[in-house]
Amino acid sequence: MISTRGGFFVKKLFVIGDVHGEFDLLEALLKHWDKESQQLVFLGDLADRGPKSKECFEKVMALVENEGAICITGNHEDMILRWLDSPEEKMDWYLRNGAKETFESLFYQGILDEKSPDEIAELFRSEYGDLLDFITNLPVYYEHDYAICVHAGFDLTLENYRGTVRYDAIWIREAFYESDLVPDKLIVHGHTPVTSIRQDKLQTQVIYKNNKLNIDGGAVYEGSLHGVVIGKNGLEADYQIFHPNYLKQDLS
Repeated sequence: MISTRGGFFVKKLFVIGDVHGEFDLLEALLKHWDKESQQLVFLGDLADRGPKSKECFEKVMALVENEGAICITGNHEDMILRWLDSPEEKMDWYLRNGAKETFESLFYQGILDEKSPDEIAELFRSEYGDLLDFITNLPVYYEHDYAICVHAGFDLTLENYRGTVRYDAIWIREAFYESDLVPDKLIVHGHTPVTSIRQDKLQTQVIYKNNKLNIDGGAVYEGSLHGVVIGKNGLEADYQIFHPNYLKQDLS
């Protein structure tokens, strides 16, 4: 049921965690989204490490343009922009964080053996101008009646944490999710996989603590992709799509 405020319908939220190129999981998860009653929100990190970054970008861009979806920026979108500013200098750094899979998805396998970082960057700018504009203009957070959605978190020590600098909002980790400070509104975030926090590859369930909800199930690490429904009273549903190798992992 949709709540009303001042005579207007207030949609619930359907928030999707870090996708990282796992397009097949995303497609399966979107089957649970009810566009008539739920505002779709992506927490960023659409690309890198997973096999189908191009498809993820195209899908989300279409949903933003045609269905009113919201996508906020993640640190991996920030990585692309930082790499494009200094392709040679930043290439090793970006490769350590999943660039190879993204380049091969956007262009072709073996591109790193044939082209220099500057040449790949020029291809990116010339062939994916719309994508570059999309990434460049993503908001840092999205505030709804029922929750605030941000990629990594906020500096809760600030008098107004909504004024957190961009870098912290998309890169912060323990200083946010381990903080005992309780924000005035539910904050839904990703960035740090819950499996990493729990030190258990199979424990992919969301973490709720101190009005902070972490929904990064480590999909690209053979965990799960979460889609959570947030209503007036908080978390109402949590859909998990598990990676095909979830139960095949070497846990030694």
